[in-house]
Amino acid sequence: MKPQPLFVTPQTYARALNVLGEKITVLADHATTQGYEVFLQHGPEGSGPPPHSHDWDESFYVIDGSVEITYDGTTLVATAGSFVHVPAGTVHSFRCGTGGVEMLSITSHTSQAANLFTTIDREVTAMPPDVSKLIEIGTRYGARLGA
Repeated sequence: MKPQPLFVTPQTYARALNVLGEKITVLADHATTQGYEVFLQHGPEGSGPPPHSHDWDESFYVIDGSVEITYDGTTLVATAGSFVHVPAGTVHSFRCGTGGVEMLSITSHTSQAANLFTTIDREVTAMPPDVSKLIEIGTRYGARLGA
């Protein structure tokens, strides 16, 4: 199927998914673009995923606030206007800074992130999360917890 043009406005956004306390809005998924995926992420202070890796590249553009991103033994603080690219297979994590963060994340053509986030939103509702359930969901979509 040939990809169709896409025009998304705040009034037409899908419901924000609750992914371990972060609100993630799917702006464009793989089925729509036939390639990459784009997400708008709002993370409250201190939120963020544990160390993990996945089968797709992931890039972050910080719109507002700050986020501490760790990969390959390096920890950096990305503030508004910063762009970070994490290649597929790289173990990484992040923590949202003081006051939280708003950022775009963009994934590569092999991404299953929209499916992963949708499933976590639907199946992992308690905090702290059931880690074995997160591992099972991640495995389903090409994501792995830990190193």
